[in-house]
Amino acid sequence: MQVHDIVFTGGRVVDPASGTDEVRGIAITGGKVSAWGHDAIEARQTIDVTGQVICPGFIDLHSHGQEIAEQRLQALDGVTTALELEAGVIPVAKAYARAGAEGRPINYGYATSWAHARMIELSGADPDGDIRTLLHHLGSPSWQGEPTASQRAHILELLENDLAAGALGIGVVVGYAPKSDPVEYLQVADLAARAGVPTYTHARPLISADPSSPVDGAVEIARAAAETGAHMHYCHVNSTSGMHVDHALSVVAQVQAAGSRVTTEAYPYGSGSTAVGAAFLDPDKLHLMNLTPRSLTFVPTGERIADRKQLEHLRATDPGGLVLVEFLDENDTVQREFLERAMTFDRAAIASDAMPLTWPGRTPADALQWPLPEKALGHPRGAGTYARAIRTLYRERQLLSLSEIIARCSLIPAQILEESVPSMATKGRISPGSDADILVFDPERITDNATYIDGTRPSSGISRVLVGGVPVVEGGVVVEDALPGRPVRRS
Repeated sequence: MQVHDIVFTGGRVVDPASGTDEVRGIAITGGKVSAWGHDAIEARQTIDVTGQVICPGFIDLHSHGQEIAEQRLQALDGVTTALELEAGVIPVAKAYARAGAEGRPINYGYATSWAHARMIELSGADPDGDIRTLLHHLGSPSWQGEPTASQRAHILELLENDLAAGALGIGVVVGYAPKSDPVEYLQVADLAARAGVPTYTHARPLISADPSSPVDGAVEIARAAAETGAHMHYCHVNSTSGMHVDHALSVVAQVQAAGSRVTTEAYPYGSGSTAVGAAFLDPDKLHLMNLTPRSLTFVPTGERIADRKQLEHLRATDPGGLVLVEFLDENDTVQREFLERAMTFDRAAIASDAMPLTWPGRTPADALQWPLPEKALGHPRGAGTYARAIRTLYRERQLLSLSEIIARCSLIPAQILEESVPSMATKGRISPGSDADILVFDPERITDNATYIDGTRPSSGISRVLVGGVPVVEGGVVVEDALPGRPVRRS
């Protein structure tokens, strides 16, 4: 009889891939789920988790917080794999090498970056594989202009080289260069189709929100999927659509019904976060999203922006500084339902859009410092997205079953990737042969604690998180010397 490394007993095993939802034992050996069943399983260590749920660890397709501190916060929210796909980085080889040398508590991976490629070519940005470089240049008009034919060819060449190096797809934050030529977007989608990878798009404004947009953001994604055959992933449809989300979802549903591959994601907050220099936060554009400067909170100071003059000053002097952007009122029933429809749309993934932390004095702390310093600042979605989704959609609102919400946090994200990233076929599941990326939590206690005032307060109700069979959270506490995260690559 095989003797396994660890066996969990008494827990409710929820595996959306197989439809399993019952109490059974589950064993781990050598970083894999090695057995499950109702009979006794012999193991070197037995852990009783009676009354708790055992499920696949959550897979975040949209996490800009890629450092150790941010990943620890996400592990405390049930995340075992966090990927930088929407913005991406260039070159991905540098990002993978740096993360591998430093170590990470959870699994990591990167798409290549259309915006970073443009910044390199048009703004002289450093090709350093760092998301912070992209954020620093995000508000600069220079990268948003029209490249020459030779410059555009070089931009596409940079993307193609990164795909050859194992990038997980192409991140296209076209919403930050909203007047860029739609033909270029189609060329990027065509490159993705030929490479057999998805694009991950921050959409342009919808025409109903901004009639000056050269193309409707939702229609552009749908058209690219239909015309090129590319898999187009629509990032945070909640925040880019706001109260126009029904239009965006209708466009997606139509193109899906016609056979094109378009997938979506959303997060459970009514406020987003981005660099204050973003094109759509131009004081002259705010009214298009029913915003005013008071809708924005400057993260480094925690203060709402008072007026147009202060907003213009911040955009000029600190364009990469992060702001919170209140696009929906979560306390308003009608507006909350827009948010819920985005999250419960057919096969939508839950994804956090977690942001890099803002540190006291803007100087990052020791990478291994834990707990975080009290003045470390962040959007609550970086700490509480998954616990909040379970709390609101399952426990409070009963809009999804427990298995359904777990699927949106684990299985569905894995399936979005696995056609182009075969290793994802063993993630997002918990049956024998799957990777031992595992979450154990109390379904009646799991709760987000992070707020817009205190955005780094960890979630509660999560007792254990394992990455590749290695505990990174035990007893609801970070295992500080555990850095078992591994790269997710296409090869």
